Amino acid sequence: MRDERFDVVIVGGGHNGTTIAAYLAKCGLSTCILEARPECGGGQENTEVRPGFRIDPHATYLYGGAAPGFDQLELWKYGMRMVYYPSMAGIATLDGQAANLGSRWRPDIGEESIGRVSPGDLAGPGRIFDQLGEAATRELLRALFWTPPYPEGTEVDPVDMPWWQVFRKHLPNLWSEELVSMSYLDFLDNFVQWEPLKVLDAFAAWYCGAHPAWDGMLMQSIGGMLLLTYASGAPRGGMHTYAHAIIRCALAHGARILTNAPVGEIIVRDGRAVGVRLAEDAAFGEKTIWADKAVISGVDVQQTFLRLIGRSHLDPSFVQRVSDISLKGGSLFVMSVICRELPRYHGREDAFPEEIYPSCVVAPADSLEWFRDQTREAYSHRRPPKMAPEQLTMMICTHDPYDSTRCPDGYHVLSPIYLEMPPPEYDVTGPEGVNRQKSEITSGALALLERLAPNMTGANIVDVFVNTPQDSEFRNAGMVGGNWYGVRHSEDQWFANRPIPELGRYRTPIEGLYLCNQTSHPGGLCLMAVPYNLMHVLIEDGIAEPGGWWYPSPYYVPGGGPARVEAV
Repeated sequence: MRDERFDVVIVGGGHNGTTIAAYLAKCGLSTCILEARPECGGGQENTEVRPGFRIDPHATYLYGGAAPGFDQLELWKYGMRMVYYPSMAGIATLDGQAANLGSRWRPDIGEESIGRVSPGDLAGPGRIFDQLGEAATRELLRALFWTPPYPEGTEVDPVDMPWWQVFRKHLPNLWSEELVSMSYLDFLDNFVQWEPLKVLDAFAAWYCGAHPAWDGMLMQSIGGMLLLTYASGAPRGGMHTYAHAIIRCALAHGARILTNAPVGEIIVRDGRAVGVRLAEDAAFGEKTIWADKAVISGVDVQQTFLRLIGRSHLDPSFVQRVSDISLKGGSLFVMSVICRELPRYHGREDAFPEEIYPSCVVAPADSLEWFRDQTREAYSHRRPPKMAPEQLTMMICTHDPYDSTRCPDGYHVLSPIYLEMPPPEYDVTGPEGVNRQKSEITSGALALLERLAPNMTGANIVDVFVNTPQDSEFRNAGMVGGNWYGVRHSEDQWFANRPIPELGRYRTPIEGLYLCNQTSHPGGLCLMAVPYNLMHVLIEDGIAEPGGWWYPSPYYVPGGGPARVEAV
């Protein structure tokens, strides 16, 4: 048995674990990442489903473009390259056209969908982005996602939360206190007239994190889509190239990474985390790794406290609250279709010319009621949606017209094609319910695709690959609820409430143990946000001392905070 010692030991080498390792290693701390799988990256995985054909079964789009980490960690030095879409995010509007489609059996909607959209209808994220501009959009996004939660007990008027401060400053003509309690659907009903655009925006918000029906989460719903709008592209070669850049940065600054190294226990002595003990099946055998300054958990709170710490070190009431945390969220049925030619929606050759082909199409978009039906199926009835094409809407994404590294010449990959499902543990037909219906769901989705684009027949389609919610859980154990945003971005689990108030600042009841995982604020997506927010606390606690390259959030409230937070 051979022990090792580092300043900081990080459990989990997913996006959050590798990013905080890069930050700390750049601060000069000796840092070790322990990853259970054969490689790091977590939800940034790429999969080569056939030789030369690559897909992203989990995170697909780069939502983190506004992250301070891009310049603080200088990721361009480590191979990070972006491919930008020819239109704003490749979704919602496309050179004055709507990228969402009505159904083929409703020609009036179909033709209007491919026609010009009234500027007065663009009151959603695209219009807000246009009014804000790039710099103000970045400021708004950083206030939403890249600002550490306030200390527990800090009093703040909801209208003075950081994101509303930014909104008031840059969009005073749109500001109203009524916005604070609105859901995104309320906003759409008030500001958008055209039904297909409402459908697109509602679906996009659902797939980006904060469900549009949740009261008081208007800005979070818009913010999820603005993340995509701001980046307007994806890492060249797929999301795993983003992971590679962060990993190279961590290694360049001296971090050590051990893969095939599952952790069996976080060692606690006299109430302090002092290291970890690897599991029996770790490739390194029986081994203890000590942490002189801190242990950081990159796995969700239930695994952290109920499996790795153990109840003997925790107050029973705290254990019960951790056990009661709701980790459920949407789960994605992910299809990838290899085809010889791109879809010609509604049979039109000129519907979307390849040079301006949309990154993402939400279709058909005839009725917002279809959106509500699919929401009820997944969250209330807890079963897959009805697969009748006339009642189904799905999201169809395509990257390869912009990124030629995805597949060989002469082919295209439609990936991902998304359908929302209940998380396996909540499926009324059992955890394997969706897997048992995989063939039926796939056939229904392909039938809808052909109705939208008549050229998507068996003669055009070369192969189809499916990643169900349960497949995602088995492929990536860190995926809470089955996919990358399977945590609730609802009002009672946002900011300082996430995941419960005493954990909202990434500190834990165990001294020297910090959280840096998907269940921390803001949760979900690959934003570099959780590590950036955690850095504020580690600096405050005297663990990290960065150089001049570091800059904090202007909205950070240190320590116990003032008696009341006023607008800055």
